[in-house]
This record gives sequence, C-alpha cells and structure tokens, in this order.
Amino acid sequence: MGAGVIGAGWVVQFLSRGLTVSAFDPAPTARERLSAQVEAAAEVVTALGGDLTGWESRLTVADTVQQAVDRADFVQENGPESAPSKAALLKELDDAAPPGVVIASSTSSLQPSTLADMCERHPERVLVGHPFNPVHLIPLVEVVGGVRTDPRLVDHAMSFYASVGKKPVRLRAELPGHLANRLQAALWREAYSLVERGVASVADIDTAIAHGPGLRWALLGPLVNQHLSGGQGGLAHVLEHLGPPTQVLMDDLGAPQLTPQLAELLVRGVNEELADCDQDDLIRQRDSLLVQLLTAKKEVRTNGPL
Repeated sequence: MGAGVIGAGWVVQFLSRGLTVSAFDPAPTARERLSAQVEAAAEVVTALGGDLTGWESRLTVADTVQQAVDRADFVQENGPESAPSKAALLKELDDAAPPGVVIASSTSSLQPSTLADMCERHPERVLVGHPFNPVHLIPLVEVVGGVRTDPRLVDHAMSFYASVGKKPVRLRAELPGHLANRLQAALWREAYSLVERGVASVADIDTAIAHGPGLRWALLGPLVNQHLSGGQGGLAHVLEHLGPPTQVLMDDLGAPQLTPQLAELLVRGVNEELADCDQDDLIRQRDSLLVQLLTAKKEVRTNGPL
C-alpha cells in the first residue's frame, strides 16, 4: 500500500524474491513510476542475488485498496506518515484483507498499539515492519508488536521478512523511533552539539565516522566491536578498565536544541562539504559500494554476527 520511495523499495524487494505483488497508490502515474523504479534497481538487485525475471507479469497496480489486498498473504502498508492518513488507510485494509493476514506498517514514528486501535475488526494482526532506505539495499527491518498484537503473527512477520532476504530484528517494547533511529539520534545529538560549540566542522564529523568507527560498524555492531577491542578479556575487561572514563564521556555529552540558528549551521556545513560534489553521482557511488560491501559480507558469512 503506497508506492512512494519506501513503498517502491518494498515492491522491488518482493519482486526480486519471486513474489507476486499487488500495489495500490492513488496517484495516476503510480504504474509508470513503479515500473521505472523497478527497472532502475534491476542492476543492483541482480548483483545482490535477486531475480527480477518476468517481474512485469508479477506486478499489479490495483484501482482500489480492496482489489489490492482481498487475496493477499501479507500486507505492507506505506502510506503518508500522519495519524489521520494512517487511520483512513488502515481501516480500509482491516476491512479488506483476509482474516489472519498480517498488516505491517513501514511507519518510523507511530507505535503499533496506536495503529492497532485504528483497526476495529482485527487489531491483533497489526504490527510495525520498519525498513531502512533504500529498502531494496539495506537489509534491516524492525519488527514491533503492540499490546494487542498476536505474538504468533509477530513470529510470522519475522519469518516472512527473513524469507525475502531481509534482516529482521524484534523489539520487545514500543518506543518512539523504534531501535535504529534512536541509535542514530544519539550520534546526531552529539554531532549537532559539537557543531554548535564550534568543536568540529560538519565535514570533520563525517570524516571521523566514515573513516573511523563507521568502517567497523558496517561489519559488526558497536557492542561486539567493543567486545573485540578488549582482547581475551572481551567486553568485561573493557568495562572494568574503561567503564569509569566512558561514564565521564557519557555524562559530558551535549544536549543541543535544534534552533533555527543550529539548523542553519548544520545545513551550511553540509553544503560546504558537498560543494564540489554531484549529489546524484554521490548517491550512485554510495549504492555501488553498498552492493560491494553486502556481497562481500555474504561471501564470508559465518554463524556469527557478520
């Protein structure tokens, strides 16, 4: 449901894994836009092991919500990120989708219990399935059930996402921003503070992450990396010896407010950093490197967290 940037990414992902997809978007150009996005993603999807052969015969753009989901096995909702819009769309989905079929929302801000309250018939099948953009490149999906969500359907969603090539994680509580956005916000918070205080430029902060810990974070998460830095003693050794100074650092982190003045500083800094860059070319280079990284990780995958 919904064929914007996120919805189109899901369509590409599902088609590349051999599924038959029925989409609905009220825009009159939805079919043409979706087709163009599938074709544009074909090269990277193929490089990642997906297969879009015959996708044209497996994609339907329905005229109504009812037509799109009345025979669905799984519903991925990607409507506008506003409660009134979600409420209207979810009511239609709840009325039209077969009983027992998961309705997963790509929302980055609304909680599953809030979404479930919008579905009078079957609130137990509503959950969050939040991807990261570009959806057909970044494997992560955050799965969050609400207080009324059937745990068996959360299990089903986890299995479904894994079966279409995603890397799902299951949250055990409802929180604003779910999981990864909260971790990003923690980093942004200190980055904004450092810019506001004149400690470092925007470019220096980006360089510090992209050419420092970000390289390791792309391979293993921050806690496993911290564990590995402790040698034979692992995380226990790190926390024993570096825990106190780390606490001092955490206590000293900034608490900036996103005032217009700070926003201007950040935007000006990014513009200066990218002054000599073609942004479209930068995105293509980023996506090409992402494909190479994901391919390399797949080739060396073990039973561990790589």
